[in-house]
Amino acid sequence: MKKSLLFLPDISGFTEFVQSTEVEHSQHVIAELLEILIDANTLDLTLAEIEGDALFFYKEESVPTFEAFMEQVQAMYKAFYTHLNLLKKHRICPCNACATAPQLELKIIAHSGPIQFITVHGNRKPFGTQVIEAHRLMKNSVPSDNYILLSDSLSEDLGLAAGPHNEQFNFVAGKNHYDNRDVHYLYADLDPALIEIDPLPGSYVVDLPGPPQLLDCREFPISAEGLFEYISNFQYRHLWNTEADGFEFDENEVTKLGSKHVCVVNGQHLDFVTITKAVEPKQLVYGEMTKDPGPVDELYQFFIITPLGPDRCRLEIETFWKAQSVLKKLVLNLVAKRFFKKGLSLALDNITKLVDMSNRSAVAEA
Repeated sequence: MKKSLLFLPDISGFTEFVQSTEVEHSQHVIAELLEILIDANTLDLTLAEIEGDALFFYKEESVPTFEAFMEQVQAMYKAFYTHLNLLKKHRICPCNACATAPQLELKIIAHSGPIQFITVHGNRKPFGTQVIEAHRLMKNSVPSDNYILLSDSLSEDLGLAAGPHNEQFNFVAGKNHYDNRDVHYLYADLDPALIEIDPLPGSYVVDLPGPPQLLDCREFPISAEGLFEYISNFQYRHLWNTEADGFEFDENEVTKLGSKHVCVVNGQHLDFVTITKAVEPKQLVYGEMTKDPGPVDELYQFFIITPLGPDRCRLEIETFWKAQSVLKKLVLNLVAKRFFKKGLSLALDNITKLVDMSNRSAVAEA
């Protein structure tokens, strides 16, 4: 029987990350990273299982060349750390999950050997001693949480020996004792600073001159972080933006700069993108812009939250718009401005109801 490749990327720090951070956002972050790793599949690997914070890939009866294998490893590290950089630089959420996500790391364990399969409920899965061996190697004594580890079997198949491969990979021999025998492997620590990452997409920081065309504010009996979650998490949007017919967004994404959502109003689809602006220290800000509403060329809205205490804050909603033609400016002054103002007032009323409902629910549960 020909040898197969077993390939297991494992996100380091997952257990501590989930236990010490907000569960919902940590789940979204891990889901995003797992999807990023799945998409970075240059070897046409088959995904056998998603194992919590790890992925179990295999390539049946095929072991790649060393060059192709290293291309796969580098593609995954590049994709992983590019996304961590995006989470770090484009983060708008103040919660611990989003703040500590960039500290996650990645280890990859790889093995080769003949494998068998079992079929359960129509799903064909790798099975046998080589699968067990690959998973045992995930529990090792490598003094790092960011590394590539190759079993002796795979190292031999790839023609890899201990020593430097390039400035990124310096392979060192290691071993661990499993089931009354020593299992040998080669591993290389990776310095994240040496991993090539893609540049971030365009800037989403906006600096608009002059005061907003509309401004409204209100105080709420809720923490600044709690109110920010209601404003920035699109899953709550329908509860306070009741003028819209519906919203379309990625339910598995934590909102960050560049996040997109669609607001459906009277059958018209308005495409929004998340932006930000400079605010005072300790203030939180969520912003969004669109070029779709007919009366304006560009519409900007910022929700600026100022903490007033542990369970109280002030929300200011700033609305800016740009209109080039004289006709559009006339429509804005005669009709649209009143429409936007009415919408702001209704949104604040609905947010008040949402906060009151949440506080009553918290008291009842206590």
